[in-house]
Amino acid sequence: MAAERKVTITAIAREAGVSVPTVSRVVNGRSDVAPETRAKVEELLRQYGYRRRTHAPGDRAALLDLVFNDLDSPWAVEIIRGVEEVAHSSGIGTVVSAIHDRAGAARQWMTNLRARASDGVILVTSVLEPLLHNELHRLGVPIVVVDPAGAPALSAPTVGATNWAGGLAATEHLIQLGHRRIGFIAGPPRLLCSRARLDGYRAALESAGLPLDEELEVPGDFYHESGFHGCRQLMRLTDPPTAVFAASDQMAMGAIEALRQRGLRVPQDISVVGFDDLPEMRWSAPPLTTVRQPLAEMGKVAARTVLRQARGEEIDSPRVELATELVVRASTAAPAR
Repeated sequence: MAAERKVTITAIAREAGVSVPTVSRVVNGRSDVAPETRAKVEELLRQYGYRRRTHAPGDRAALLDLVFNDLDSPWAVEIIRGVEEVAHSSGIGTVVSAIHDRAGAARQWMTNLRARASDGVILVTSVLEPLLHNELHRLGVPIVVVDPAGAPALSAPTVGATNWAGGLAATEHLIQLGHRRIGFIAGPPRLLCSRARLDGYRAALESAGLPLDEELEVPGDFYHESGFHGCRQLMRLTDPPTAVFAASDQMAMGAIEALRQRGLRVPQDISVVGFDDLPEMRWSAPPLTTVRQPLAEMGKVAARTVLRQARGEEIDSPRVELATELVVRASTAAPAR
């Protein structure tokens, strides 16, 4: 530690034998620390020349980093909206970055993070390499992961949605309408949310006594084009489905375009359900039945959680899942045949 010019609160906590939040409380001048612990931590801070960050009035974090894999989706905009609402009301700035599946971009972001001494990071990406994960820990910056791809590589709180329940509800809705052959356009299999939506779809079929047909499950990547091609693949089956459940709204829009090009009407000839409930889905033609994922609220919860960590406060739960909700509109109806 003595050789490091910039020692972190994580290193101070390790040497003092206390938690990182305890050191953060001392740094922020909080009173809820035992006198002997405070004295020990302050001595280490002086000994190693720890440089306190500059905070906004009231010891609030001054800057949050919000990191996505990409920003070319309305889904990302909704997350940003939620984070920005909390940050703005707290007088805190927000830096939004995109990694774009490139390791070089991730390393450049880490360099920028060190330079601006961000007080908290909200990750909406699984691209960061293990070395960068370790560096985040070394810097002692509070972290929250939104919609993790799987078990987070970081020991960090996570915020997600009830994807399994949403997949179940969407499929049960179609079954209740009378559909027995229901196609599914999946998201990327490496993502936990994709696997959960697929498992919910399968669970609904099994509960209704309907067979699982691998032909009815086609791959996708959450974007329009994969929904278009996935739906075309389903409609080429000898016995095509009477309904399609796409694991994202964008894929559902791609599926509807594929059906339109085949001369099929939604929902008169075939029903379509999406997932996310992006704002424009109520204005699609027809308005889309979908599973509402509380994206903006997920952003708000993530921002509140990382700010609590920045203030040295304990968090209520390391894993928060917000409820999804089926929103029935005009893209679903009883099967025509």
